[in-house]
Amino acid sequence: MKRLFLVAIAFIGFTAVSNAQDISDNAIGLRLGDSDGFGAEISYQRGLGDNNRVEIDLGLRSGNGYDGFKLAGLYQWVWNIDGGFNWYAGVGGGVGSYSFDNVPPGFDDSETFFFAAGDVGIEYNFDFPLQLSLDARPELGFGDFRDDLDFDIALGIRYRF
Repeated sequence: MKRLFLVAIAFIGFTAVSNAQDISDNAIGLRLGDSDGFGAEISYQRGLGDNNRVEIDLGLRSGNGYDGFKLAGLYQWVWNIDGGFNWYAGVGGGVGSYSFDNVPPGFDDSETFFFAAGDVGIEYNFDFPLQLSLDARPELGFGDFRDDLDFDIALGIRYRF
């Protein structure tokens, strides 16, 4: 039974490595989701090899009485399903900060938080330089403002170059 399990794991690993495809060197666009109140994020992807890349997302938020930002960085592995259709998974983390406007003088209410994140999604690369993706990103926050688990689902629209 152990041998069969090890052979199956080796076969799956070999298949995943042999299905490498050429992903875009660069892609930039928007990631539209909940993102714990940050909404749309500016998203950049940089290909590092045939089947891995790094993604950096910056969310800016300005509301009635507060301002904030969130910066996320993820390392992703990409696997081809068929043609321009891929799925991917990744890990990473980031930092964010909120600042509230209407506070008494001498009182600092800005909050900085850190988070660890995972990412799993599916994408389609068209024949022209457009990429659409749908992903789920659970984030575990550390800090006063975010000290919980947030589950973010987003639609990505990026220009590939």
